[in-house]
Amino acid sequence: MRVNADFGERVVIRPEDYQWRASPAAGVERMMLDRVGEEVARATTIVRFAPDSWFDAHTHGGGEEYLVLEGVFSDESGDYPAGTYVRNPIGSRHKPHTKEGCTIFVKLCQFEEGDDAQFHVDTRSADYQPGSAEGITVLPLHSVPGETVRMLHFAPGAKGPRHAHEGGEEILVIEGELADEHGRYPAGTWVRNPVGSSHLAYSDTGCLIYVKSGHLAQVAAD
Repeated sequence: MRVNADFGERVVIRPEDYQWRASPAAGVERMMLDRVGEEVARATTIVRFAPDSWFDAHTHGGGEEYLVLEGVFSDESGDYPAGTYVRNPIGSRHKPHTKEGCTIFVKLCQFEEGDDAQFHVDTRSADYQPGSAEGITVLPLHSVPGETVRMLHFAPGAKGPRHAHEGGEEILVIEGELADEHGRYPAGTWVRNPVGSSHLAYSDTGCLIYVKSGHLAQVAAD
């Protein structure tokens, strides 16, 4: 299966574009954002769990990164409410489940060898730092050669500097609305900006976004 598998193309998916597909697990549906492979795949997905649903125990051969968007996501290591960012490295294993139901943004099979940090961050209680312009604050989440993951908060009216994406950039709008010269992106919008693209991001209303950058350079070259 190939979904938005040309990583040299810009992709924008807004909530009205969502097409939910059933997963192999009862009560679990997926909105596929990009995918290369079948059930075990390099994949970026929004996953929606009904109350009292679960996935069978499985091992992450290529690692797993996720951000809880709604509800509480759980496994043997704990309960992760909305706003929790989690990294499970290559070879980690768990049996995810939820009592009340939840929605997560998850990236699978995208870890490099040696990227073995396993941790979680409560992004809703963490301290943000001054960002690249007035009204923008940043919460660093993870950084290794070729990949940087952050949360960015834009105050109403904040505007970032124009910048180029030498290694590409991926954005998920968590709250509010982000905009640039190419369009407007309400909460729930996923944007993939390819290697070499540039833009000037701003927010009239204020917003909170997840941003991963640098990671598309290698996959675009493959």
